[in-house]
Amino acid sequence: MTAIIPIPAQFQFDERRFSLSSETRIIVSGDSAEVFWIASFLAARLRPATGFALPVLGGIEPGAGDISLALTADDPQLGPEGYRLLATPEQVSLRASAAAGLFYASQTLRQMFPAEIESAAEQPGLDWWVPCGTVRDVPRYAWRGMMLDLGRHFFGVETVKRLIDLLAFHKINTLHLHLSDDQGWRIMIESWPWLALHGGSTATNGDPGGFYTQDQYREIVAYAAQRYITIVPEIDMPGHTNAALASYEALNVNDISPSLYTGIKVGFSSLAVHKEITYQFVDDVIREIAAMTPGAYFHIGGDETLSTPEEDYIYFIERVQEIVRKHGKRMIGWEEIGKTRLSPDTVAQHWWNKDVTAKAAAQGAGIIASPAARAYMDMKYHDHTTIGLQWTGSYTEVRDAYEWEPVELLEGVPPEAILGVESALWTETIFTQGNLDFMVFPRLCGYAEIGWSPRAGRDWESYRLRLAEHGKRLAGLGVRFYRSEQVDWQ
Repeated sequence: MTAIIPIPAQFQFDERRFSLSSETRIIVSGDSAEVFWIASFLAARLRPATGFALPVLGGIEPGAGDISLALTADDPQLGPEGYRLLATPEQVSLRASAAAGLFYASQTLRQMFPAEIESAAEQPGLDWWVPCGTVRDVPRYAWRGMMLDLGRHFFGVETVKRLIDLLAFHKINTLHLHLSDDQGWRIMIESWPWLALHGGSTATNGDPGGFYTQDQYREIVAYAAQRYITIVPEIDMPGHTNAALASYEALNVNDISPSLYTGIKVGFSSLAVHKEITYQFVDDVIREIAAMTPGAYFHIGGDETLSTPEEDYIYFIERVQEIVRKHGKRMIGWEEIGKTRLSPDTVAQHWWNKDVTAKAAAQGAGIIASPAARAYMDMKYHDHTTIGLQWTGSYTEVRDAYEWEPVELLEGVPPEAILGVESALWTETIFTQGNLDFMVFPRLCGYAEIGWSPRAGRDWESYRLRLAEHGKRLAGLGVRFYRSEQVDWQ
């Protein structure tokens, strides 16, 4: 079987082949600039290894040896992200109801070619073929995400763009950026510039800090949007706020700023919940970031507020919820927000406490499944892993990351309330691109499949065989992934 990850909802292949050649063209039906961009993106991925020109053309009928892309309204059940793929010995056709579906169809087609197709250098003498057959594919969940913690360690624009490309390759459609924490503030706020200039100057372990200018943030947002990934910004509050408190003394209860913090403890910081300047600060930060973020959501954190009295926490979250709504966004918070009164359009992100998560769901909130013991990618693989943490009490090997089911895990939450899944990379010990690769891959491949593929279509033995082949693709893409002994890598 072709080693596609995530595995499609429906597929059937046979022994025949379609072969790419130096004469192959990529044909776009219609005049959509968006579809033309998707076709060009596909061509750009296939050209380096093959050495073929693969011209992208519109306004003509596809011929023998061509790949065609078209939007069609004849299968409305495909929805905004589903697609159909048909491969015959003569042609390959990609069809979808919306452009995002065509983009995902193109990612599936990439994985149908030999793994060497991902090489950045020409690979002469290979037969670039795909099996003939059909794929009809629709995602299980609308929310398929990853969170990157930039507060503990900062990663530059190019590293984030590279990650976005890898997420898109696996049909992940949400990148949640944790932009502030005790150790660093990572985005320029023009009305409060010292947040970035001072609060962003350091990182965990005293490592170099950094922050995004607003133009750099817009660049990331636009790059992600082209690849059908929504950026969800998070400013964690009222706790995890030492970088902000160190930057502006007025945000502190006693009007005295603490020193910048480079350790990894949690729960010791809190905004001054009963000072009006705090809500001016919150309003300004949300206003500036929301204006640069076209997605529907703004994440306010809300977790591990151990130094904020519960009545103050409730007051703060409920007031901030209205500020988020004022700026045209839906609020997301970590599961602790379930202790407050929530609007039905609010989203709670489960990470530990199922009972509090269920309280959020009972108020009509949507739920994102991010169970720490399964989906936190900062957790070590085993006792010999040299980076990462183990505070969940267990290791998270590749099989552990794959073998869990959101509906079963979230007892007390109606299945229809589950929006999807999101893995998370906290970066206390992660500070290089190589660290990031090693902790994210191949676990992210499993999370992508949990989010996209039907529950009935997933099993470990099938997955580990596909993952063994997929490792060659990751290597071709330059990913320095963890080669688990649970998988017989090829």
